[in-house]
Amino acid sequence: MELKLTSPLDMHLHLRDEQMLKNIAYDSIKTLSGAIIMPNLVPPITTKDELLAYRSRIKEAIHGIDFEPMMTLFFKSTYTREFLEDISKDIRAIKLYPAGITTNSEGGLKGFDIDELRETLEAMSDLEIPLCIHGETNGFVMDREAEFVSIYEKLAKSFPNLKIIMEHITTKESAKALDMYPNLYATITVHHLLITLDDVAGGMLNPHLFCKPIAKRPEDRDALLKLALSGHPKVMFGSDSAPHPQHAKENCGCAAGVFTAPIALQLLAQLFEENNSLDKLQDFISTNSQKIYNIKPIKKSVILEKKKFRVPSSYNGVVPMFANEEISYSIKEVVDG
Repeated sequence: MELKLTSPLDMHLHLRDEQMLKNIAYDSIKTLSGAIIMPNLVPPITTKDELLAYRSRIKEAIHGIDFEPMMTLFFKSTYTREFLEDISKDIRAIKLYPAGITTNSEGGLKGFDIDELRETLEAMSDLEIPLCIHGETNGFVMDREAEFVSIYEKLAKSFPNLKIIMEHITTKESAKALDMYPNLYATITVHHLLITLDDVAGGMLNPHLFCKPIAKRPEDRDALLKLALSGHPKVMFGSDSAPHPQHAKENCGCAAGVFTAPIALQLLAQLFEENNSLDKLQDFISTNSQKIYNIKPIKKSVILEKKKFRVPSSYNGVVPMFANEEISYSIKEVVDG
């Protein structure tokens, strides 16, 4: 059995920088037509020069693969309309992080006062620049995303022409909010479709499944599955694949992030097949993203085959999800054009 996917897109991808970028970029993007690239480097991407330089480093690291890195800025409430007009052709979105809530987010937003955000968000609305948000408060870890829904609602009502992407949603509350406002959209990761908190910490702690937002309850996972498997037009695949060196994951200060990019399409094919929803996979991994972001991706075909694949123990020192385990699908061929 073979499965053809056309122009796969990852709408939330971490490629890091420097040596890590060189180590994982090729394996992370070789089956993709494009990806939304996260800006939370150290220091974060906040200027046009930084953005263009990072894009060049990515291009160099992928060794000539036909792939579009869709660049993002790290949100600052001080961005002026003039600045945004100048950079609008070079970015696909702007990513907002609450301060200190996840990896390399210390310079993020410390409050959500609408008046303080108005100038920047109105300019983004007018220029049709989507706002991607890591939606968590600093409350109890299992409640952080659900508590943030009220902020999504406030932003959606205050800026009705602004496309707001609820990134890597993990709760039934976020799934419900998706249909409450026409300008709310969402990305969903493959790992949040597969695991719950029990997989992370129910037995022996598995550091390679620890991420932020943390995996939630079975009923939350079920809500996400319902969205993805039904082909809901307002959700799209965003891996949030987040590489860390093995030593940074396997210690008492475990870094947050699950590395899935090299095997994400295989895992999604397996999941959608198991749920009799293979006819909806193309929507989830490309069609919906194209419509939401109004993009025309590079033409690429990825041929998967129903052939067992043993996930490597690591990719250049980064341990992937399901390392050393077998999954049902393998990549047979990637065809450009």
